Amino acid sequence: MSNKSNPDLAPTPYTNFDLQFIAGEWVKGKDDSVNKDTSPFTGETLVEIQQATKDQLDEAFLAAQEAQKQWAQTLPAERTALLHKVIQLMDERREEILDWLIKESGSTRIKAGIELNVARTVTLEAASYIHRVHGEIRPSNTPGKQNYVLREPIGVIALISPWNFPLHLTQRSLAPAIALGNTVVLKPASDTPVTGALLLAKLFEEAGLPKGVLNVVIGAGSEIGDAIVTHDVPGLVSFTGSTPVGKHIGELAFSGKYIKDVSLELGGNNPFVVLKDADIDQAVNAAVFGKFLHQGQICMAINRIIVEESIHDTFVEKFKAKVQTLKIGDPNEADTFVGPIINKDQIQSLQDKIDTAKKEGANLILEGKIDGQLLYPYIYTDVTPQMDLFRNEIFGPVAAIVKAKDEEHALELANDTEFGLSSAVFTSDMQRGMNFAKRMQAGMTHINDMPVNDESMVPFGGVKNSGIGRFNSDQLLEEFTRTHWVSFQNEPRNYGL
Repeated sequence: MSNKSNPDLAPTPYTNFDLQFIAGEWVKGKDDSVNKDTSPFTGETLVEIQQATKDQLDEAFLAAQEAQKQWAQTLPAERTALLHKVIQLMDERREEILDWLIKESGSTRIKAGIELNVARTVTLEAASYIHRVHGEIRPSNTPGKQNYVLREPIGVIALISPWNFPLHLTQRSLAPAIALGNTVVLKPASDTPVTGALLLAKLFEEAGLPKGVLNVVIGAGSEIGDAIVTHDVPGLVSFTGSTPVGKHIGELAFSGKYIKDVSLELGGNNPFVVLKDADIDQAVNAAVFGKFLHQGQICMAINRIIVEESIHDTFVEKFKAKVQTLKIGDPNEADTFVGPIINKDQIQSLQDKIDTAKKEGANLILEGKIDGQLLYPYIYTDVTPQMDLFRNEIFGPVAAIVKAKDEEHALELANDTEFGLSSAVFTSDMQRGMNFAKRMQAGMTHINDMPVNDESMVPFGGVKNSGIGRFNSDQLLEEFTRTHWVSFQNEPRNYGL
């Protein structure tokens, strides 16, 4: 029975979040620096973690390398059972996990619930990968030869996860990697070491994961940031985060002793297009949700709202009215929709964008305010392609509305970016929507919905500067395994000698 239905059965909360998890043991970091993990809303210190050194990172990789030999031989049924146990523990510890997401990452209760549900779903999907990965037998033009194409684990995967959806964006790589016979060394974002790593390590440990299969190393970027990429052991680096950091990781992965595979999900400049025949009220609801969920701190969040001229003013009026109804404040209150920005650096970055928008002449129709780490929504109209709000990812509760002359102009505006992650278009004509969607330069496009979508059974990823590779679905099987051609010559071959 889940503790959701009977709180008296809630398990004892996890503790000791101030330690590293290396080779199946909880150990103290040996670096001089300390990660002070604080709540973005209250400012309280949640935990202080002595950080890891390069030597400890090396220990983690060697432990993962050794554990992988045995883990790859584990029976499919055993790996499936382990992942189902993790799901069971997620259900039993639901309130504990939600509490950590709210207090550590500034998630509203609404967003935390969404995140946990998606993390649970990707774990369930990962359990099925074990039975879906398979090899092939291919023909040969050589007499007596049989060709086998095997699909094998990569080995050790270096996983670097972000702070905005820490539980989900870690688990969507971690669970499939483990399911497919790999082992993992995980470095979480410094703002979310618990929800992005340590909490998951506790879940997998309690589920019975063998020692060394998962290792968590929390350390300063200056100490282990590059080293986790350039270390000899990992064959794949999986990273979710900003495009500049992703580019740096790509450079490192191709400049060392080995050429490493990379799976990069990076920034977005996601367009939300409203054509003149759209259901305006529904488009407004979608735009508000897709722009302000988790304070806009989502790679898929709406960055540019592009509206055809004939309905522009009506849309803007209704959008502003809806935004003004949003509750801003304590993320733990059930009806709060906009909570705190993750840290002071992000607040300053958003303040700079607001200042730049004023200098560049964007029309401010709703002026918010900054109260500690709360940023009340701002809305700008008359945004043009020359402005910073149009060109660069905002990553906060600041909305930029762009007027398009017609449908073709709307498409031109939508594609006028170096990014191509997620996108959306609203129209009452399905065929028009499909034709428009197929011409959008993005890895994902949603008709009559907002761009913040992620489902475990469909491929997730972008084009252009939004990344390389795909998460979820069968395409992830290719990302986290590699092919191995093995041929068998079953009769003597004539070499003509």
